[in-house]
Amino acid sequence: MLHAITRSVSPSIARCELTYLERVPIDLATARRQHRRYEEALRTAGVQVHRLKAEADLPDSVFVEDLAVVLDECALLTRPGAPSRRREGESIARALSPYRSLISLRSPATLDGGDVLVLGRTVFIGRSTRSNPEALDEVRRVLAPYGYTLQGVPIHGCLHLKSALTQVSEQALLFNPDWVDAGSFPGWKLIAIDPSEPFAANALKVGAELFYQPAFPKTRRLLEREGIETRLVDASELGKAEGALTCCSLIFAA
Repeated sequence: MLHAITRSVSPSIARCELTYLERVPIDLATARRQHRRYEEALRTAGVQVHRLKAEADLPDSVFVEDLAVVLDECALLTRPGAPSRRREGESIARALSPYRSLISLRSPATLDGGDVLVLGRTVFIGRSTRSNPEALDEVRRVLAPYGYTLQGVPIHGCLHLKSALTQVSEQALLFNPDWVDAGSFPGWKLIAIDPSEPFAANALKVGAELFYQPAFPKTRRLLEREGIETRLVDASELGKAEGALTCCSLIFAA
């Protein structure tokens, strides 16, 4: 059984942290409607959704992915790079505790879950403005008993590693070559996005399904040419807060 932890959109999302985007108005009703449809799509895909209540004083808290990395053996509680987000972790820890043993990162490491991509037994960590070099050493230390390989990945021009690259099939990764070097992922089939759609590399693999945003039709056609079918799920309003499909859930088997 796949489980997903989600959190309702905060009424203060308009005060979210921004790094690469200009601040524009966010329609709260639209953001909440899209988020509910996202949760409905997860349920339809066979996922049991555990929705946490909205946090009125934590603007970015809908983006639960940044607060933890859930592996088969444990859940790693991150230490987000934006100090304003660190209080989000308390409720995430409570939600995960029935399913996994919990390990917390130590200062001075900072890590956003959006910078972590787990492919088999390799954990890739993006070197971003939110995740510092100490994070790689700290994650390597805490995961040493479990036999994972750790690899840092330089990224530039985007918020997180998963803004630049995500897994779209058992063999393939979708990536933006302007934001990440494909050479960091030997042995994988790399599919480059359409260059007119720079944010198109973020997709969410849910079991055998691939959630994808309707805002990127040219890249979607590229995926279809590779035999990769997608299920359209719109998160465009949350995109104004530098969010994407992977950001809005923590998905794990239990």
